[in-house]
Amino acid sequence: MSEPKIMLSCHNVSIRYQVGDFKNIGLKEWVTRRLTGKYKIVDFWADKDVNFEICKGDMLGIIGTNGAGKSTLLKVITGIMEPTTGSIVRNGRVSALLELASGFDGDLTVKENAYLRGAMFGYTRKFMDETYPYIIDFAELKDFEDRPFKQLSSGMKSRLAFAIASLVKPEILIIDEVLAVGDGAFRQKSEAKMREIIKGGATTILVSHSLAQVRTLCNKILWLDKGEQIAFADDVAGVCDCYEEFLRGASGAVYDPVAAKVRIDARAAEKARREAEARRLREDAAKLRKVREILCSTEAVGNKVERGVHND
Repeated sequence: MSEPKIMLSCHNVSIRYQVGDFKNIGLKEWVTRRLTGKYKIVDFWADKDVNFEICKGDMLGIIGTNGAGKSTLLKVITGIMEPTTGSIVRNGRVSALLELASGFDGDLTVKENAYLRGAMFGYTRKFMDETYPYIIDFAELKDFEDRPFKQLSSGMKSRLAFAIASLVKPEILIIDEVLAVGDGAFRQKSEAKMREIIKGGATTILVSHSLAQVRTLCNKILWLDKGEQIAFADDVAGVCDCYEEFLRGASGAVYDPVAAKVRIDARAAEKARREAEARRLREDAAKLRKVREILCSTEAVGNKVERGVHND
């Protein structure tokens, strides 16, 4: 059996921002401070030594609190930025679903904006004519297609953007909080659409604050905290459990593969114990029902015999 194709690899990727006052001073002041040694630049590392590989059909969940470096890493993966150090190797066409509600014109109608957004994605007019009915139905905006876009709620805008963006058939798909759009019913629909794209062979990266989505959809997980890589593993449940402990403020909540395996085995053993207990209770209940049936049958026979004796 052949090894799965590696679609994306990230090797020791670090991204640095230089923070200083050079944007707020003139050239003369800059020269003066440089000569006197008073000009300071601070290096801020948004991501530091990030490493992972994902193969065709994988779905990687990236988790972390705000400021962890998730969105910056996505910009490097999509090619918007170059890493300060390290390298990214992409073995397929990359499409990104980022900042869905941006790029629309509030004064145009919903239909006009759908065509405008489609053109931004590179879709032809013929393709949009064929797929527009699907887009408007998927976004649940049939009654609003002739209204100005600015009259829509933020949820409606995001639904339209998702419906258009999900038409792509990429080899590597980047999703940044896209599955959080709309209400609960639409989230289920968007998750089903993402599963359809994944089943089509797309390698997917999902950035989400919803651990439930990560647990359900992903088979690999990357945990970042303040730019540092805490964990990269295929033990999605174990890393999510540890991350939840971290969010609750547990001290020393660092992912340990060995400890995670112990937790997983313990959960499996507890589940097996509960299932065995439930099975024993069902068997005991069945035995009791059988005994009751026998007793009732015996009592009925006894009553019949007793009635026969009285009749004689």
